[in-house]
Amino acid sequence: MEPPPAPPQGPVRASATSSPALAAGQPRALSRPEPPSSGSGWERVRELIRRDELNRYPEETVNIIKATFSGGIVGVVYGGVPGFIYAKRQYIEQSQGEIFHNRLDAAQSANRAATRGFIRYGWRWGWRVAAFVAIFNTVSTAMSAYRDKNSLSHFAVAGGCTGALFRMHLGLRGLVGGTLFGTLLGVPAGALLMAMQKLAGETLIERRKREQWELYEQKLAEWRTRLSITENISKEMDDVLQEGASPRS
Repeated sequence: MEPPPAPPQGPVRASATSSPALAAGQPRALSRPEPPSSGSGWERVRELIRRDELNRYPEETVNIIKATFSGGIVGVVYGGVPGFIYAKRQYIEQSQGEIFHNRLDAAQSANRAATRGFIRYGWRWGWRVAAFVAIFNTVSTAMSAYRDKNSLSHFAVAGGCTGALFRMHLGLRGLVGGTLFGTLLGVPAGALLMAMQKLAGETLIERRKREQWELYEQKLAEWRTRLSITENISKEMDDVLQEGASPRS
């Protein structure tokens, strides 16, 4: 029978990096999270169309979508209700000589004409108001994200750009008039939005920065916990290997 192999000379010390399995997972588990950075202006603008870890769009983008939908509804009501009344009145005035089978047939014909007027004028105003709100909010939000701050001038520029786009088909005079009208409309709208954000306690930019730092602190706490567990495991492995490598009596 062959004699047992001689124990190794001197203690053998192993660490977390000496284990292939542990070393393979170490960069992913023990990489220190990076603190949030504001980045460049265009990077912040691109963040507006990116989803977060929970597959959610930024709050600014969601607000643009909500405002566009609400603006479309307001435009449909604003243009549809007068269109309903006008179309019904016009139909009654133009159908005085028509012959109907009964009173119900006449009322149904008038209501159908009024409904067509509601759809026609409601759609005409609805898509215009929705487009105006979408362009206005998109430009102002993108400028605020690029400069990383809120300013009344952002809303003035957004209103001027929107008004110019809607009136540019009328030539130079329409372009200038639309720019002035949009600018004058954007200033009070921006002042109202900024006042509402101040009443809420913080702006969207301040809230985004606060949430980013809260998420960073949470990840940093998790990283410290994992690092502590890994160090404890490494220490226990060192103790076990030193005991097994000690000379046998």
